[in-house]
Amino acid sequence: MLYWLLYQKLFPYFRLFRIFRYLTFRTVFASLTALLIGLLIGPYVIERLREFQIGQYIREEGPQSHQKKSGTPTMGGVLICISILVPTLLWSDLSNPYVWLVMLSTLAFGAIGFADDYIKVVHRRNLGLTARAKLSLQLLASAGVAITLLRMEVHGGYSTKLMFPFLKRFRPDLVWEWLGQIPHLHWLAFLPFIIFVMLVIAGASNAVNLTDGLDGLAIGCTIIAAAALTVLTYVSGHVVFSDYLELQRMPMVSELTVFCGAMVGASIGFLWYNAHPAEIFMGDVGSLALGGAIGTVAVVIKQELLLPFIGGVFILEALSVMLQVGSYKLRNGKRIFKMAPLHHHFELMGWSESKVIARFWILALIFALLALTTLKLR
Repeated sequence: MLYWLLYQKLFPYFRLFRIFRYLTFRTVFASLTALLIGLLIGPYVIERLREFQIGQYIREEGPQSHQKKSGTPTMGGVLICISILVPTLLWSDLSNPYVWLVMLSTLAFGAIGFADDYIKVVHRRNLGLTARAKLSLQLLASAGVAITLLRMEVHGGYSTKLMFPFLKRFRPDLVWEWLGQIPHLHWLAFLPFIIFVMLVIAGASNAVNLTDGLDGLAIGCTIIAAAALTVLTYVSGHVVFSDYLELQRMPMVSELTVFCGAMVGASIGFLWYNAHPAEIFMGDVGSLALGGAIGTVAVVIKQELLLPFIGGVFILEALSVMLQVGSYKLRNGKRIFKMAPLHHHFELMGWSESKVIARFWILALIFALLALTTLKLR
């Protein structure tokens, strides 16, 4: 809205407002606005959550050191969502459809997490939504993103071709046109793309959710992943950089740099209160929203296959749970890790919570830097 007011409306009369046309300027201000929102309204949100007795439930089978965290205000993801969406509305070009797509995806996943948290803490049902219901809603929201992108592809605003790191010439199309030749079943041609997008976005959302188990762990890794996405989004939408790096030129996605910058600022603001010992937890409303946002941005800018690097810690955490469950079922109750997700395994090995968090942040930074090196190593 500020972009529309200060640049599109007032710039012809006040040449000073020319600065608001620059994407880098608006990204920085979106990040600072998100940070200020988080810092300023954080105490109010924490107090209200305490007042409504919305406290975190701690699993009895988890590490005993975590039992003292029981009752810490949760559902702080509401603060994260506000801190991301408000600056995006203020500083981005709202005529850009990608901005609305990513914001609505973030809201959709945040709503799923909110419903899960609400059932847990208000209705005192410790399991929240059933796993099937939660996954079904996530896949439905992801399918909505995929269908919207297919509609944009028809108008030339998007490409369904997949970009492989290190392989600049290999770009297979996820819309299989040969399936479209089957009478009455032409819609099958779009199915591979829709399924792929559903797996990427829902997978990213759940991966962040699984990582959210220690004070500041998930939000710290999110800061790093969002910063990497900010760089990737900017170069993907920049004509000169995209040509130089031989990326698919997508000028319209550059506006998502503002959203990614807001995500960085909002995450830093939340970390102020979520750092060990945490005053507030993000809950599923935060972790699912952040994961959905990261996955959606990656799909839009055609960097889906870089997600294992951008969010390396998230992927490791999710894989540890899958391996643990698979081993338990297939090997007659034998486990690979002392406890899953992975951060609990290291806690039970004797690492302090602060040490696990710091080392996982370092690992996340290494993964993100590896993701950025692939831009030129193609």
